[in-house]
Amino acid sequence: MAGFMPLCLSTTFSKFSFRLAYSFSYNLFQFCGHTWILANTVARFLMFGQDALADTFYSVGFVMSLCQLLSILELFHIADGIEKARLLPRFIQVMEKNLLLIMIIMLEELQSKPVVCVQLFFWNVLDLLRYPHELLCVMDTPSSTMLWTRYTLWIPLYILTVIVEAATIYQALPYAEQTASQSCPLNSTTAPNSHLPVVLALYLPVLTLGASLTVGQLLKERHHHLEKWNRKRK
Repeated sequence: MAGFMPLCLSTTFSKFSFRLAYSFSYNLFQFCGHTWILANTVARFLMFGQDALADTFYSVGFVMSLCQLLSILELFHIADGIEKARLLPRFIQVMEKNLLLIMIIMLEELQSKPVVCVQLFFWNVLDLLRYPHELLCVMDTPSSTMLWTRYTLWIPLYILTVIVEAATIYQALPYAEQTASQSCPLNSTTAPNSHLPVVLALYLPVLTLGASLTVGQLLKERHHHLEKWNRKRK
């Protein structure tokens, strides 16, 4: 019995250390990835002006896709208790980003449009406001400034991001219709791209509903975290 207790404590400590190291590594990777994307996008625009818009997605698309694909892990982080957050708003955010990214990849003509660069800019700004806060929380050194940025400034920026997402979908509709007409020249409805315009049109109200639910959940989360922080300071 005397030897069993140290063994249990050692196992628990090892598990805790692994979760801590994993959480820190994940958030650091996402922070570095989004920092590189944003720096690359801004630098290209400053150097080449509007000419950089044509191939910005080609330049940063792979890293962006990798970061967004890995963001699906955050749903498991919340479910497993690695991250303390509400599952529903994170699920909506992760899915809307990944679905829109898939749409942009499918519609190559859309990739050179300015709205895509604006979309990438807002996505990365949002993530760069979130991951530093997560890193500080993992290191148990939370900052009041980062807390306010994460749960207050983040919400209006998220609303702007959703507006840009809606604009991206709206601009994608003509290209989706063109792709659908080219993929089914014999008026076949079995082609994978034939229903893409309808799917995008239906996705707009779904995006609005999802964003409304997310904002409501984020406001509750903001109230909870700020109230918890104020109690700690007293």
